[in-house]
Parts: sequence; structure tokens; C-alpha cells
Amino acid sequence: MKLIAFLEKKQQVLTDNHGRTINYLRLAVTDRCNLRCFYCMPEEGLEWLSRKELMTYEEMLRICSLLINMGVTKIRITGGEPFVRKDMMKLLTAISRLNGLQQLTITTNGVLTAPLVPELKKIGISSVNLSLDTLDRNRFFSITKRDELPNVMATLEALLQHGMEVKLNAVVMDGRNTQDILPLVQLTKDQPISVRFIEEMPFNGGDAHYSKLNWDYLKILDTIRQAYPNIQKVKDEAFSTSYNYHIPGHQGSVGIIAAYTRTFCSSCNRIRITPQGILKTCLYDNGVLNIKELMRNGLTDEAISTDLLYAMHHRAKDGWEAENKRKTNAPVHESMATIGG
Repeated sequence: MKLIAFLEKKQQVLTDNHGRTINYLRLAVTDRCNLRCFYCMPEEGLEWLSRKELMTYEEMLRICSLLINMGVTKIRITGGEPFVRKDMMKLLTAISRLNGLQQLTITTNGVLTAPLVPELKKIGISSVNLSLDTLDRNRFFSITKRDELPNVMATLEALLQHGMEVKLNAVVMDGRNTQDILPLVQLTKDQPISVRFIEEMPFNGGDAHYSKLNWDYLKILDTIRQAYPNIQKVKDEAFSTSYNYHIPGHQGSVGIIAAYTRTFCSSCNRIRITPQGILKTCLYDNGVLNIKELMRNGLTDEAISTDLLYAMHHRAKDGWEAENKRKTNAPVHESMATIGG
């Protein structure tokens, strides 16, 4: 029986060589962004990919369908900023209709998103991750080099008004926004928001690199606990990348993602595909398979599935191993815009 037919028939669970289930794809649709967050890219931006270097929507839809047949049940659309790519709603609608997909989510900076919220809900987007590092307009401009906080807050309001699940992602940066930790936590008091603090990572698109992280997840938690001594640890969901907490009397929750410390690798269920169609089985590797090239060379779904399975079965144990095995000895410093958030 042909491999793809077997996969469709069995709807098998996809696992890697360490026995971890892989059921979550993070698909980056563009490297472009309308913000210039310093921890993601230089202020002058990046050398953007040309149209021919990007996967087409047809190619993205094909690889999503193929991976769903192999066992992926959740897809998150990322960037760059997804909504700077033309006709993004058409792609989202097409993906949402794929048989076997259980959950379609999106990560956005919120600058262009507010008017789209009703349509996002209509096509079944189950939750939205909204990047928001500060509630202060001046600090927002300092971090992003753009005065767009009002538009981001409008998106947050629209998402809440339409009853959509919202996760606010805040990168904690020493000397930049640590004073925003508690104001962001306070948002969980009267709104069903999950505020998640993320350790800063070295994916800044430049040469800046650091050997020590001043604000790791333990320091972030200690800062919150000093203000909310009754904060309670709650059970983390399967495959969760965050340590999750609840403050009694608050509607929402707080999470801390140890993205640099990499304490969640043992249960990692996700893979990434970059805008160029490069498969990353770990955030910290530098790409293990060029799927776009396989498709443009005319390979069948069966042949691509075989290559995908090979990549899954040669996956790094954790982010440290993946970083050590990179094809270059240079420090990790790509932009998250080219990786897929």
C-alpha cells in the first residue's frame, strides 16, 4: 500500500525518535513585519525574501494537508506578521476547511487585526496569541520603533468582545520592560486573558548574543509572587510550553515560557516551517529539510512524506543538542521573523 494511502487510512500518531508525539505545526507565512521589535530584527529591517523565495499559498495548503494526514491536528499561523501578506484570510479559510484539522490558531502583533476579528471567529479560529510587551505607549515605541499601541489595544478589545480565547505574549527584556510585568498581570483580574511571559531569546536578526540570561523564568515568577504571594501553580496541559499559574480572584491566568532555558523540550510536540518552506524540527536548529524545493522538483506526496518521516526520526533531543548540531558554528542570531514565531 502506498505510504500516503496508509497514513490516510490509519490517521496514525506521528512520533519522533525520542517517542514524542508531533501533532502541532507552526507555519510562518511571511518574514515581513510592520513593527521593528529590537529583539526580533534590526531597526532598519531585514533583507526581505523575494516572492519566488516564499512558498505560495497552494504549496502551504498542500503541506498542511499532507501533515494533517500524517497526524498533525493543530496548526498555528505565524510570521513575521501574517496579516501583512496579501489575501491572508483566503489562506486561513482554506486551511480551516481541511479534513482532520482540529484547531487553527494565529499569532499576530495586532496592528492590522482588529477589523478582521469577526471573520476570524466565523471561520473557526479558536484562539489568538497577541504579542504585547508593554502597556506604556512610550515604551511600546521604544521597543517596536512604531507608534501602534492603540491599534494593538483595539485588537485586544475586539477579541474579548467576540469571546475569543486570548493569550498575550510578552518578552521580558532586562532594562526595557520589566516594570510592565505586574501591570500585564493585572489584566488577568477582570478579563479571561492568559498573560504569558517569555524569556528573551537570541533570535534578533543581528550579531547580538549573550551568554547569561538576567531574567529567567524563576526571576519572573519571583517578581510576580512578591506582588501576589497567594499565586497558585495549576496543572499544565499536555505539551504545554509554559508553567501556568492562577491568582485567586482573577478571571485570567499567568504563564511563564522558559524559551531560552529550554525546560520543556522533553514534551515538545511541535515543528516549524519557515516562509521559505524549510522544516525546523526544533526552534534552535537551522533547518533540516527544504520542503518547498521538494514540491517544486515534482516529488509526490508519498515521497515527501518519506522525507518528513526521516526528519522526524532524526530529531534532536532538546534545544541544546539542536544548537550544537547546527551546520555552522556561528551563534544563533536569526530573526524570529524568518523562523516563524
